[in-house]
Amino acid sequence: MATTDRYPRQATTLALAHALSAAERGLAVIPLSRTKLPALRSPHRDDPTAPPCHGECGRPGHGVHDASTDPARIRELFAAAPWATGYGIACGLPPHHLIGVDLDTKSGADSSTALRELALRHLFTIPPTVVVLTPSGGRHLWLTGPPDVVVPNSAGRLAPGIDIRGAGGYLVGPGSRTDHGVYATAPGTAHLAPAPCPRALLRLLLPPPRKHHSAPLSAAGGAHGRGLIQFVLAAHEGQRNTRLFWAACRAYEDGIGPELADVLVDAAVRTGLTAREARSTVESAARMTGHHS
Repeated sequence: MATTDRYPRQATTLALAHALSAAERGLAVIPLSRTKLPALRSPHRDDPTAPPCHGECGRPGHGVHDASTDPARIRELFAAAPWATGYGIACGLPPHHLIGVDLDTKSGADSSTALRELALRHLFTIPPTVVVLTPSGGRHLWLTGPPDVVVPNSAGRLAPGIDIRGAGGYLVGPGSRTDHGVYATAPGTAHLAPAPCPRALLRLLLPPPRKHHSAPLSAAGGAHGRGLIQFVLAAHEGQRNTRLFWAACRAYEDGIGPELADVLVDAAVRTGLTAREARSTVESAARMTGHHS
């Protein structure tokens, strides 16, 4: 039993060491569980009426929003999660503005070939960069983006099996231990710095330009519904999901959620969210308020 009890502590100690090493390179980190999810649960999980919080409350448990490069803060996070066996690296933050290209193998798609075909079609080359090997046989390519560009997360939008980790996302750091094995830096890449994302690839990763429409989306929900729609339409980069979630919660609480759900999704898409992201956020609001979308 002593060996069984000791193993998690050893794994956590090793994960913390790797996380602190990453922080020294300017990479903000959070502790992860063996499931690759943030190890600390939300402090608001028992309060369905709590407004969206990205850590403003000062307590840990806000996922990637807890990410830090401060060694003292990182030790505090790991001390609060002694079951952590890995760490996540937040994407999109300065100084690296990390972009992760996740070449997955679980979907059955040949993601590496798909990336090579995209490179040939759009005339770019992936420069030498950090590559992390996943336990399932996939690869994470680390790239950096310009400080004034926000790259969104996406799954399969670029090509089947290619997921993108951008602002608000994270990559499992090398040295992390999960239920399926250990993440490791590919031989010959550990000493490299993340390379700049090729411009042609960066253009593929960005959402389509925001379109401006003068016509109202819908009269759904009456004046109150129109107010919620305009609230979503006024969202700027970095607040689109938060505004959509808040508006959807208010709609469901006021009994117009089912009527307004599709219209709110359309409004969010106009601000630059993908339909999949927007619908997921509205569905989360429905669950949070005890309704079904």
